[in-house]
Amino acid sequence: MKAIVIGAGRGARIMPYSEKVPKCFTEVNGKRIIDWILDALYSAGVNDIHFIGGYHIDVVKAEYPEFTFHENTDWQNNNILESLFHAEGEMHGGFISSYSDIIYTRDIVRKLVANPNNIALGVDTDWYNRYLPRTLHPMNDGEKALLNGTKVLRISRDIPNDVAPAEFIGVAKFTNSGAKQLIASYHSAKKEFGGKSFRGCSAFKKAYLIHLFQEMIENGVEFSYEATHGKYFEIDTVQDLQLASTALSLYSPATL
Repeated sequence: MKAIVIGAGRGARIMPYSEKVPKCFTEVNGKRIIDWILDALYSAGVNDIHFIGGYHIDVVKAEYPEFTFHENTDWQNNNILESLFHAEGEMHGGFISSYSDIIYTRDIVRKLVANPNNIALGVDTDWYNRYLPRTLHPMNDGEKALLNGTKVLRISRDIPNDVAPAEFIGVAKFTNSGAKQLIASYHSAKKEFGGKSFRGCSAFKKAYLIHLFQEMIENGVEFSYEATHGKYFEIDTVQDLQLASTALSLYSPATL
């Protein structure tokens, strides 16, 4: 199975670590974020890595020549959703999508790969506690999810913090059929909204991935999920880096 890793942005809030290299090159306990990601993907048999780059993409090309690269030359003006679709041609057949500034376990990737549904999202059910010390990344920014049984009912930052049981961790699995649904939904929404505002974003190209997910859910596309209870970290700020480093030091490598 292939993975599409979205890593085009600068990561301004983690400066100076991203001054000369992409954010995913930031080291957490002696290992780059991208290498934490690769360990998790490889453990689940996800070996065909496609990387969407922009900021300092040449650095990634030099260090990881085994990747297939897709360049988002307009990364300063678009967002995660538009960036992901620079690899649209590789989505057929199914894939795992992943943000590039996160650390997650081998177990959650294995569960997503094994999930029988067409679309499955990785979610963290310990998200609320994880956010408590993140004073530089407010809880209201969380990509929260409402769940029912095995299904995702809603995904939005606007879900009240005290009623959200989980947060999307930035990793999702699409089968061939799920990829077709994603592609069709993207082009339908882009045709309808174009340069207009889309789900609170000033323009469609500024949309996040979760905005399209919610559009799909409202149009009847089923989303399932697999959960991790903690052992997930988003590295968005220097504070996040420090928090992740401290937390990861408490785990044995076999549990990650």
